[in-house]
Amino acid sequence: MPLLHRPGRPAGAGPRSLARGATVLAAALALLSPLAGVAPAAPQAAAEADADVRVNAQAALGRLSDTARGVNAAIWDSHMNDPEVAGLMKAADVGAMRYPGGSYADIYHWETHTAPGGYVAPGTGFDSFMGTVRATGAQPILIANYGSGTPEEAAGWVRYANVTKDYDAKYWEIGNEIYGNGHYGSGWEHDEHEDKSPREYARQVRAYAAAMKAVDPTVKIGAVLTTPGHWPDGVVGEGDPGDWNDTVLSQVTDVIDFVSVHWYAGGSDTTAEDAMARLAGLPGELREVRRQIDRHAGTDSPRIGIALTEINTNTGGARLTARPNGLFAADAFMTALENGVFNVDWWNTHNGAGQITTVDGETDYGDMGMLSSGACTGDICEPAPNTPFHPYYGMKMTSELGTAGDTMVAAESSEQDISAHAVHRRDGRLSVLLINKNPDAARTVDLQYAGFTPSAAAPEVSRYARGDKDITDVNGEGATASQVTVPPYAMLTVTLTPQAGTGPGASAAGTPGTPRLEAVTDTTARLSWEGATGATRYLVQERDGAHTRLVGETTGTSVILRNLPPGSTHTVNVLASDASGRLSAPSAPLTFTTGTPSDAACAVTFHRDTSWGNGFVATVSVRNLSDTPITGWTVDWDWPTDGQSVSSGWNATFHQTGRHVRVTAAEGAGPLAADGGSTASFGFVGANDGPNPAPTVFRLNGAVCSGG
Repeated sequence: MPLLHRPGRPAGAGPRSLARGATVLAAALALLSPLAGVAPAAPQAAAEADADVRVNAQAALGRLSDTARGVNAAIWDSHMNDPEVAGLMKAADVGAMRYPGGSYADIYHWETHTAPGGYVAPGTGFDSFMGTVRATGAQPILIANYGSGTPEEAAGWVRYANVTKDYDAKYWEIGNEIYGNGHYGSGWEHDEHEDKSPREYARQVRAYAAAMKAVDPTVKIGAVLTTPGHWPDGVVGEGDPGDWNDTVLSQVTDVIDFVSVHWYAGGSDTTAEDAMARLAGLPGELREVRRQIDRHAGTDSPRIGIALTEINTNTGGARLTARPNGLFAADAFMTALENGVFNVDWWNTHNGAGQITTVDGETDYGDMGMLSSGACTGDICEPAPNTPFHPYYGMKMTSELGTAGDTMVAAESSEQDISAHAVHRRDGRLSVLLINKNPDAARTVDLQYAGFTPSAAAPEVSRYARGDKDITDVNGEGATASQVTVPPYAMLTVTLTPQAGTGPGASAAGTPGTPRLEAVTDTTARLSWEGATGATRYLVQERDGAHTRLVGETTGTSVILRNLPPGSTHTVNVLASDASGRLSAPSAPLTFTTGTPSDAACAVTFHRDTSWGNGFVATVSVRNLSDTPITGWTVDWDWPTDGQSVSSGWNATFHQTGRHVRVTAAEGAGPLAADGGSTASFGFVGANDGPNPAPTVFRLNGAVCSGG
């Protein structure tokens, strides 16, 4: 079956006032203290912990959407619509199902249910798929055929789905991984357009959006982007004004409603352990997607969502059905959702057997599916069709953590082999997911809380560990609000009830709206938000990991944050206080970056001349705008991510420590003339392992410059 195992990518208002409301603010500060709400020590002697996890219920990361957990479905999968599938997906709280299947989308014609050049299994037509979607209680994410289709064909599908059949299909992507159409040299995605450039794709997205929204104005249109740090990110094709993402976004932000990106940790030799380690880079990559949208959409950016419509450890081969990939699935779903996406779709529901290996004492079938397809590799066959593999239970465990409308909050672990995620539920309970990635040792974890005070009631505990056939309730097996032990290669979700009279449920104030960035300079930011019922005062807090600090407070619904460092990034939430000083739940977060001064005594331009995915060439130009010449200069900057570095350079001397780069004028270099009378330029070859955003601020001899 052509493309059967391929997931659709190649291998490889006013000023701050602290004087008024002293009583209310004192109470709020007490609640925001790092030790607020820490559970009292258990009466019995606690075991010695070897890991600490801190949860801050007042640092919101966003709310779980009704499409948070999703899976891909493919028309070549004969088990796609088995009755067992809907039951299993419903049990895991799956809210989205993507169709018709990765690269097949660009050869699939919905009306005839054909895919020239590919295999179409019986019983996989659109109406049959929608039967499974409805039985699951999910929503479809549909991929309109870009490669061999037309805007008119896509509009006809919208008409059939939402007018004729009343399926209320909301999310529609325009093609799948179109950047893989050969424009950058490597091609796996079918594309019959003579012009395969990002400019043509953007032009067609506008045509598709117009035709489809003319039929149903409520549909949401998604454009395909590359994931920052993954090929062909940063590559500029011949004749293009920029790379794929910048070119596409510069033309479509007014007509799209979301973007679609994919994330695979590596090629077929990538282990789940490798992938779990590489998840550390995913937040930065997703943040760069948001920066790109911000740059092109401006104030309209919050309207445009991000969907991670394919994810798995690798692009086929081995180590895919084993226990560590189940741990990866749970960690990956939550990591992505906590970092700004509204939907994560596992590749795939069923996929097919691949390379057979043994992992953690079990057969790994090399299958990228969550459920067995019953296929064989040689004389080794998978279990009966629809038998769940470990990644299914990883996804299912995240549904023990929270459901649509619940708020993800910050959780931080002291140890790399313990991942922690937390959700503050609408009913006031707090759930904490702990993932022990150590295959050999159980880990005893001390739990600390800010903004949440657990009751004396024993927590509810769900476990998935060696020997468990499903998510298993293990209440009463020694876990307390302050300490739990996680078996090796296992997951635990601990759910706590709040002490009576504490938490947002005890406050008369509702939850404020998400803050908006109204204006930003190099040192200030003006924020506003929708007010909350019962609020007498609002507190603005900045988050650093699972820690928060108060940065502003007001009786109104806007505030100016002052004394911010130029070129610095900040994530803030707003909480409302009632008349008694009791705090509401936090708003959803806002992340913003300050600029550089317009009246600086120097100016710097940073230009990325060319790039090739994991490397680039850049030129930096410096001017002295002061009234005094400068002899013997240094230029400093900090890279935004850990994976960026200078490999070699010219016309200056380069030195990098951590993220910090210092460039010193070459020996014999002339002075920088006053009033911008001369320019010093230097260049370098850089490397990037992950996203490659430009530095946000440059300093000349320690002074902040304008530009960037």
